[in-house]
Amino acid sequence: MEHSDDLAANSALRRIVLTVAFLNLAYFGVEFAVATAIGSVSLFADSVDFLEDASVNLLILLALRWNAPQRARLGMLLAALLLVPGLATLWTVWRKFGLPVAPDAVPLSLAGLGALGINLTCAYMLARYRHHGGSLTKAAFLSARNDSLANVGIIVAGLTTALLWRSAWPDMAVGLAIAAMNANAAREVWEAARKERAAEN
Repeated sequence: MEHSDDLAANSALRRIVLTVAFLNLAYFGVEFAVATAIGSVSLFADSVDFLEDASVNLLILLALRWNAPQRARLGMLLAALLLVPGLATLWTVWRKFGLPVAPDAVPLSLAGLGALGINLTCAYMLARYRHHGGSLTKAAFLSARNDSLANVGIIVAGLTTALLWRSAWPDMAVGLAIAAMNANAAREVWEAARKERAAEN
């Protein structure tokens, strides 16, 4: 009976992970287009993060049938992947220092609001499985949760730019905060994967 329950849980988790991967990939296209059009650092950072999340969830889908040591090794790889959006953001911020033009506040806020809806949906779907599958599903859940917080920051940056301070700095500050959150998520996933690997030895 317990084995049957595990199979059902794994099957449900695979469907959820595939859905989350599709949602992330679709919104990457939307957010990247808006980021490019208005020159937003925070939206660029978040769009790269959506693409990375889609990749992470596809890798998780492939690895769910693997044994614990193999999943632990992939968890360590995913921890490294979580750093990629942060590095891309730092490069974008560095380039924007030379010409700190404020992005258009309305599409910035609307794109952030749409991203928040996607990430809250993904986090809700993954929440019940965040302890199932070890560091892999932990990586997916943490990413969706942290991205939701980042999206709130993007909306606030848009409102600040529109109502209080017509500057590129609110957008750039949120972009840097997203990079920091990704670094912390990478650390958490790495530690979870390392503990899994140590438990198998």
